[in-house]
Amino acid sequence: MTTEPTDIGEPTLTIDELAARAGVTVRTVRFYGTRGLLPPPVIGARRVGHYGGEHLARLALIEELQHQGMTLAAIERYMQQLPADLSAHGLAIHQAVVASWAPDIVETVSREELGRRAGRVLSDDEIERLAAMTVVTGDGDAYRVDLGLLRLGVRLLDVPLSQEAILASRKVLIEHSRAAAHELAELFRGEVSERDAQDVKSLSAHMEPLVVQALLTTFQRSLKEELREWTSDPQR
Repeated sequence: MTTEPTDIGEPTLTIDELAARAGVTVRTVRFYGTRGLLPPPVIGARRVGHYGGEHLARLALIEELQHQGMTLAAIERYMQQLPADLSAHGLAIHQAVVASWAPDIVETVSREELGRRAGRVLSDDEIERLAAMTVVTGDGDAYRVDLGLLRLGVRLLDVPLSQEAILASRKVLIEHSRAAAHELAELFRGEVSERDAQDVKSLSAHMEPLVVQALLTTFQRSLKEELREWTSDPQR
């Protein structure tokens, strides 16, 4: 199941359309609603409920939490701690943080299974774009899929950016993240040089989630500042 948690101004999806977009059953959507994991739909004409981007984003986050092995009770506690007015964008950031701890899993699947994992039927062009992003490799009836990147790759298919811009962005992120990781490793190496291997593993286990959260927070704030300056520039 793969969702596309993009913000939708007005709830426009019926429960059947929401379930199809999210790759779940209507029964599952209703069940999550009764457990408080999804907000109620907006009731429109003829008493038809309509759903939007926040519902898609919540379903995507629930799926990610399930992939991490969390029980329904644990997922409910996690979701209850989120701000009630958290947007689809904010939910997507939570999903990204959770997904960052997913193990690297590469599987060989059929084209039909690839579409099922993606949550939608993929065209030849879309598969080529996913291959360019190194999310999938292969052709014909068998594809090797990086499941950790598939959900991200499918969402990028709908981003209004050229393939060249997406690949250039990927290169920038990889290069800078590797440089940051190297510098941090050198810094920590100086702190643990006199310790044994067990102490080093223990320190790494404690520092890794803190570093990831720090990187995400600082990057998010820096990006907001860049966008604020860009949109306020009178020459643009």
